[in-house]
Amino acid sequence: MKKILVVEDDAAIRTGLAEALAREHYLVDTASDGETGSLKGSAKDVDLIILDLMLPVMNGEEVCRALREKGISTPILILSSKREETSKVLGLELGADDYVTKPFSLLELQARIKAILRRQKKSGDKIDEFAFGNVKLDFKKHEMTRRGKQVKLTEREFKVLKYMIEHKGEVVTREMLLDEVWGYENFPTTRTVDNYILSIRHKIEDAPSRPKFILTVHTAGYKFTC
Repeated sequence: MKKILVVEDDAAIRTGLAEALAREHYLVDTASDGETGSLKGSAKDVDLIILDLMLPVMNGEEVCRALREKGISTPILILSSKREETSKVLGLELGADDYVTKPFSLLELQARIKAILRRQKKSGDKIDEFAFGNVKLDFKKHEMTRRGKQVKLTEREFKVLKYMIEHKGEVVTREMLLDEVWGYENFPTTRTVDNYILSIRHKIEDAPSRPKFILTVHTAGYKFTC
């Protein structure tokens, strides 16, 4: 599950954002001033920082500069009432990854967050091979063996399994899989995802009805663990 830090001095906006992001299955931490935001933003477990510019103690530009000077590469999305082009340019030049002006659309903000996290994931190390339990996967060759024997997976099953492995330990919603693996082509439903997970379980699990690797997270989705 991705962790997002919200650095915002307006209590109503801070609380509203935290609640909205939690509903999207993000872990959320908050800070109400720049100094605390800079300290929390330095943690290795933070995946994205939403940063206001008008902050007490340290302003957002100072926070952004300080984090980048310390070598912190965590993506930063600036959220500010400053609409001037110079403010946007300065924020991006300081190392921010995106800039959203207030008032903002929550749907747009969520889309921007997903896009940043998606880019971050793609820029990371690619998984070409992976092994767990008695299963070995070669994603380049699209080959899977279990106990040394070849097991046939469809191309889509490979994509679903790879996405789950890339997000090991995180809650992956059905909507995330539809967006990232299917791209909503042919209007598949969340039931389609369930059917694929069931099929994959029969190919990787010793006891598909009591899975060890792809777990169901009630009301949320699935989680890969090994």
